[in-house]
Amino acid sequence: MAANGTLYVLSSPSGGGKGSILSAAFERDPLLKRSISATTRRPRDGEQEGQHYRFVDDAQFDAWIGEDKFVEWAKVHNNRYGTLREELDAQLATGCDVVLELDVQGMRSLKNQRDDVVSIFVEPPSFKELERRVRVRGGLTDEELTIRMRTAREEMMHKKAYDHVIMNDVLDDAIADFEGILRETRRIHGSKASMP
Repeated sequence: MAANGTLYVLSSPSGGGKGSILSAAFERDPLLKRSISATTRRPRDGEQEGQHYRFVDDAQFDAWIGEDKFVEWAKVHNNRYGTLREELDAQLATGCDVVLELDVQGMRSLKNQRDDVVSIFVEPPSFKELERRVRVRGGLTDEELTIRMRTAREEMMHKKAYDHVIMNDVLDDAIADFEGILRETRRIHGSKASMP
């Protein structure tokens, strides 16, 4: 039986670039898998059910909370997100490493329950650049943008709670830093295989 994979938590403010880092890493590393969270928010353009998230209504989410199906869940920007315990454990049991994209409260909740979590915070080079990235991405009202920026400032105050911090100024450098963390963790844990 293969050894369990390592569980990584990646956090960043909205627009911090964790999605871009992970897209590149998933493409190059067959041992790295994305955990599919459940969420009550509506899909964005291009997002697919079961590939990016499991999109559910509030009633289903409440039922899963009542059945203790989540290893962690949190309310973020007026929507709820949660990681289903059974699905996460099944992914790790394959021997692959699994990445969860969580906010600070989700990371803390997971670390309180498990001792096998490697946490990584992706920070933007500046708040001005972060706001520019969020504006370019579009789809937010001025009020929503203000909320995102306020939340980002709060999240940045907790980056020291993470095992690693990556500065996402130049995307290729941030991707290399992330892959370096994977390589080192796999070396320490005597992983199944090395990075491609």
